[in-house]
Amino acid sequence: MKRSGSSRALRGVLFALALGVPLGAAACGGGGAGEAPAPSTIPQPSKATLAAANLGKLPLAAESQRVDITAPTFSNPTEITNPLFPISNLHSVIFSGRIEGEPFHTETTLLPETRPIEWSPGQVVEARVSQYFAYVDGRIEEVAIDYYAQADDGSVWYLGEDVHDYDTGGQIDSTEGSWLAGREGPPEMIMPADPQVGDVHRAENIPAIAFEEVAIKTVDKTVDGPTGPVDGAIVARELHDDGTYSDKVFAPGYGEFYSAHGREVEPLALAVPTDAIDGSPPPGLKALSSAARDVFGAVRAGNWTSAAGSEQRAARAWATYSHGGVPARLATEMNRALDALAPAIDARDRSQAGDAAIDVAQSALDFELRYLPPAEIDPARFELWARQVTVDAAAGDLGGVRGDIATMEWIRDRFAHTLSAPDRTVLDAHLVVLRDSVANENKNLAAASAEAQQLQHPLDLGPVPLRD
Repeated sequence: MKRSGSSRALRGVLFALALGVPLGAAACGGGGAGEAPAPSTIPQPSKATLAAANLGKLPLAAESQRVDITAPTFSNPTEITNPLFPISNLHSVIFSGRIEGEPFHTETTLLPETRPIEWSPGQVVEARVSQYFAYVDGRIEEVAIDYYAQADDGSVWYLGEDVHDYDTGGQIDSTEGSWLAGREGPPEMIMPADPQVGDVHRAENIPAIAFEEVAIKTVDKTVDGPTGPVDGAIVARELHDDGTYSDKVFAPGYGEFYSAHGREVEPLALAVPTDAIDGSPPPGLKALSSAARDVFGAVRAGNWTSAAGSEQRAARAWATYSHGGVPARLATEMNRALDALAPAIDARDRSQAGDAAIDVAQSALDFELRYLPPAEIDPARFELWARQVTVDAAAGDLGGVRGDIATMEWIRDRFAHTLSAPDRTVLDAHLVVLRDSVANENKNLAAASAEAQQLQHPLDLGPVPLRD
C-alpha cells in the first residue's frame, strides 16, 4: 500500500494508542521469551487510532462478526497446511495479469529459512518466510519478504512483511508498507481455519501502514484452475483503507487465486507442486529453451541469419509443446514474447531482439517449473538476468542494469542454500563486483557487462575476483 512519508513516524505512536499503553513502554518493547503470559485476545486499534489514520469513517464490521479476535496458540507454526493458504506446500507460484495497462508477472517462492518473531511480549513464534517478486512490463517493481505461521486451530496468521519498491532507475525508492508483528502492531489473520459466509477478519490491521478488512462472501465455489476445475474455493471481499472494495478468490492447493481492484487484475497462472507433472521436461520444451538461448547468442554475435533460423526453431518447438494443452496464462506470456522476437530480428535490433529472446527463455522456465524444483529453475533465471545486464549495458541503460542486478540479488536468495559455503562466497563476491560497477561513483557499464558474462554460469564460477 502506498502511503505518505509521514506515516513512518506514526508507527510507534499508533501501536501504543491501539494497545492502550504508555508511549515509553511501547518504545522499550516487550520482555524476553517466557517473561509474560500469553494474551487471550489480539489487541485492536481503538477508535482514536482509526480516526488518527483517517479510517474512522470506514464501514467496519462489528467485533461479533470477527473471527480474528481470540489470540492464537502456536505449537507447530511452520507447518502451514490450511488448504486455502498452504504456504508450506507451495514451493513456487506465478501470477500473470495487468496493472495500469502493463503486463504484470509475479514469482512467489518459499524460502528455506524460518524467522522467530516476538508477536507479543514473551511470545515468540517461528514463521515461514516467503519471497514475493513483482515485475511490471518485465522489470523489477516490488519485492516483499512475508512471514506466516499456522495456529493450532488451522488458521493462518500474517506476522509481517519487508517491502522494497523500485523506481525506474532500478533502485529502491520506498519501503513503505513494511511492518512486523509485535513492533508496529498485532499479528493478523490471513486465512480462517474454516471460513464461513459472513466471517470477517483483518488481513492487515495496522492503521496508517497496512489495513484491510476481509468478509467471506462465498464458499464451496468451483473455479477454473491452470490445469482444470478446482472445487472448494472461497470468495472474499476486501475493504481497503481508502474505502474501496475488491474481490479475492482463494482455492484449495493454491491459496490466493485471483484478485481484481479497479482495472488491476492479478490471476494465478501456475502453482507447484499443485500443478507439477512427474518426469523430465518434454523434448519440445527443452528444444524451445535451447532455441531461445541460441537466438540470444546469434544476436549478440550479429549473426542475423542464424538468429532467424533459431527463432523459427523456437516457434516450431512451442507449437509442438503447446499442442497438448498448457496453462493458459503462461501461454499468453509465451506468445507475447515470441510475437516480439521475429520482428526484432527482422529489424536487426540487437536490444529488442536480445530482450525478446530472454523473455522467451524466461517463459520456458515458467513451464519447466512443472517438472523441476524451483532450486533448479532459479539458477537458470539468474543466468538469464545476467544476460539481460549485457543487453541493457550495450544499450546504455544504466537504470535497466541496476534493476537487473537487483533482480539477480533477490533470485540468488532462492538457491544459495543449495551451494557449498565456498561456492556461495564466490557467487556473492562476483555480485559485489557487479553491484560496485554501477554504483553512483562508478557507472561503468562496460565493467558491468564483463562481470555479468562471468555470472552467466552461476554454479560454475571461477575464483573470487580481486578488488582494488
